[in-house]
Amino acid sequence: MNDDFNSPAVSSGQTSSPNAGWERATIEKLLFAQLKEQQAARRWRMFNRLLWLGLFGAMAWFFYNAESMNTSVSTPHTAVIDIKGEIASGAEASAENVVASLHSAFEDKGALAVVLLIDSPGGSPVQAGIINDEITRLKALHGKKVYAVVEETCASAAYYIASAADDIYVDKASLVGSIGVLMDGFGFTGLMDKLGVERRLMTAGANKAMLDPFSPQDATQKAYIQAMLGEIHTQFITVVKKGRGTRLKETPDTFSGLVWNGQQAVAMGLADGLGNLDHVAREVVKAEDIVDYTQRENVGLRLAKQFGVSIGQGMYKAAVSSGVALR
Repeated sequence: MNDDFNSPAVSSGQTSSPNAGWERATIEKLLFAQLKEQQAARRWRMFNRLLWLGLFGAMAWFFYNAESMNTSVSTPHTAVIDIKGEIASGAEASAENVVASLHSAFEDKGALAVVLLIDSPGGSPVQAGIINDEITRLKALHGKKVYAVVEETCASAAYYIASAADDIYVDKASLVGSIGVLMDGFGFTGLMDKLGVERRLMTAGANKAMLDPFSPQDATQKAYIQAMLGEIHTQFITVVKKGRGTRLKETPDTFSGLVWNGQQAVAMGLADGLGNLDHVAREVVKAEDIVDYTQRENVGLRLAKQFGVSIGQGMYKAAVSSGVALR
């Protein structure tokens, strides 16, 4: 009686739709296509980032080298080098930058002469001495004239450099001179006494704490420092006399640290005449075309380096450190 029911039973688990394989394949294709699109998008984003990174890197390289490289010019011209601001290591008017500029200018055969365009209150005697010595050496090596043109100020270390020039030109209102040496600092002993602060300083070496602003000034150490400054002053005077020669009309005030205007400087033999950069290029060098050979560091890089070095030092240095300067 049950023979009619002996055929294989068909259950829902055993039933397979003829469209099931097609649907699965379609879904797999869609998933793979989406995956490929995501991978392509990621690659494109990576490519864009690398492209922009390379572009910014190329721009940074271009601007850095555009400011620091000087193109050799074969046609006759006047080479100019800026000496502006403080003359100090790490500054724009450092010996490193100025000497590199001098080499580029002297080595260019198209440069008929080199003009130092100066606007500086002074700075380090060491940096000024390096530049002065290199100007003297390059003049003898290449046989080119060097002229100093003063804009606003040419004082102390700046005049130390200018004295190596064959001639110095100024504006009638320029400030010139200040041939002297100083070392400055602060003394806080009286303030510490009022505040009830005790200085606890331990040293090995009798003079190791010399110029410590929180200790009383020692007479012997003061005399030693004064003698050292006198020697540096003598070096400065010797350089000026060598550079200016018989043109210098020395008076008791010449090397006293006083500063004079341009007209007075000419009368005293500290300068040779009145004139600006264009005048010197046109009338003295006889080459009106002016090419700038100044080595300039990228501003952003310089600020970044200065920021990194200055953190944690600025306040202490301002209050504590003392340095020799020609200004």
